[in-house]
Amino acid sequence: MKIIYAGTPEFAAVALNALYDAGHEITLVLTQPDRPAGRGMQLQASPVKQCALAHGTPVAQPVSLRLDGKYPEVAREADVLLRATAHDVMIVAAYGLILPRSVLEIARLGCINIHASLLPRWRGAAPIHRAIEAGDVETGVTIMQMEEGLDTGPMLSMQAVPIAADDTTASLHDKLAALGGKMIVDALEKLQQGQLPATPQPELGANYAAKVSKEEAALDFRQSAEVLARKIRAFNPFPGASAQFGEVTVKLWQAQALPGKSAAAPGTVLSANAQDGVQIACADGVLQVAELQKPGGKRLPVAEFLKGFALADGVFRSLAGAQ
Repeated sequence: MKIIYAGTPEFAAVALNALYDAGHEITLVLTQPDRPAGRGMQLQASPVKQCALAHGTPVAQPVSLRLDGKYPEVAREADVLLRATAHDVMIVAAYGLILPRSVLEIARLGCINIHASLLPRWRGAAPIHRAIEAGDVETGVTIMQMEEGLDTGPMLSMQAVPIAADDTTASLHDKLAALGGKMIVDALEKLQQGQLPATPQPELGANYAAKVSKEEAALDFRQSAEVLARKIRAFNPFPGASAQFGEVTVKLWQAQALPGKSAAAPGTVLSANAQDGVQIACADGVLQVAELQKPGGKRLPVAEFLKGFALADGVFRSLAGAQ
């Protein structure tokens, strides 16, 4: 099958590789423009672009596809390219640009999206983060036929994945990316055979996974330890949960909630040693942190972190100024 593929991050690159491995002909890849990254802020190609170039596939990086948008000339050039490129279907995964109706209607078999949630739950940009943050016990991947609404199209296939107690966004991302690659290959095989019926999404249970901002990473110890432990897992690896200790911003990377309630004020360090970890009083329960990071440093287990940073008898406060 001839495919135009649109995607940007590693999640999308995994599925693109799966399509190559399955023998599909990728005639064009769309991805976001190169962005500055790293300490030197050098322009860096997206994982999808790197994958496409490694396979010798043409790549286009328009800043917009909307003919009525801010960059109509760019969108017109992209529209001409899409219509001139042979393809049966367009596959989209975490692309980052809105596809207008004019694009959705080009491919003979339409546009199919790989989405990292069990739709209609967690439509939107950050479904993996939000599922962990909310305490969901499972998530998954939905393959859907795209329409103009945000992740509202009919569902073609769906598969659930349990969320483990120690899953972070990083670990869950990898599970779902691999599953998405397998599912899109299976879906295309059924599509070729005319055996891929579409099921409308129910509106019951629909919600929105807003993009994660750096401001959300500030922990408020007036919340429960369970809520904070989920936030730490949800914001790992980006943007990294953080709190202020004295004048230093400390990132907290691995933590779990301990039962019980401390009489100490929220944010108080109850213990800080290699055996017990860093234990911090919360409104409900105690947060036990196993890995921390100071500015300019590496992520370190408690024993290593405490060698260069004293936490005993101190107090963490929220970077948002809530404490």
